[in-house]
Amino acid sequence: MKQVEVQIMGQSYLLACPPGGESSLLDAVERVDTAMCRIRDAGKVKARDRIAVLASLNLAFELSQKESEAFTSPSTFGPRETTAFSAAGTAVASSESDPATETRMHDLLRRLDEALGSDGQLI
Repeated sequence: MKQVEVQIMGQSYLLACPPGGESSLLDAVERVDTAMCRIRDAGKVKARDRIAVLASLNLAFELSQKESEAFTSPSTFGPRETTAFSAAGTAVASSESDPATETRMHDLLRRLDEALGSDGQLI
């Protein structure tokens, strides 16, 4: 395994990378860095771990939406709107949103807020 040093939100990480996987890893790092910086720059969340959790939820939700779209309408062309969650934990409306999914995501964000408490730390 090759080791690749990357930066996410200004912090360095040394990551293991399989041969030939460097390009994919760097693409993933760029997506995570962009998602985290967008939340940080919104100014509503300061705790690094909370930013990471919200960015992970956004990326996982986007992936879930794309997988769902692939199964339900493989012949659809062009991008669809998806629901994303802001740093404040509120949903950005979508014409393709599923009410059950939005409810689950809001519940998950509420539970995350409770777990983090007022200090923004998991532990």
